[in-house]
Amino acid sequence: MNSLKYELIEVSSECENLADEYIKEKVVGETSRDDCVHIATATINNIDYLVSWNYKHIVRAEKIKGYNSVNLKNGYKQLDIHSPREMGVYDDDE
Repeated sequence: MNSLKYELIEVSSECENLADEYIKEKVVGETSRDDCVHIATATINNIDYLVSWNYKHIVRAEKIKGYNSVNLKNGYKQLDIHSPREMGVYDDDE
């Protein structure tokens, strides 16, 4: 069985500022600020993949495009955002 590696990452003021940019650019509304902080933190820390079940505010093509547009505009790389189903292996795949 594969073991996952992880590390805790602090939310910096840089993350908070990028999250504010997502809202300013109307990727999502102010009520989704926690989602924005999550995405900004992953972006700024060069995380390879963000995996989420949040299909309303995160794992939607138009939202992913919006977040990545803001990322590029602010000098960050694009973030790969996927659902767990896209990333996992299931019994019926064997």
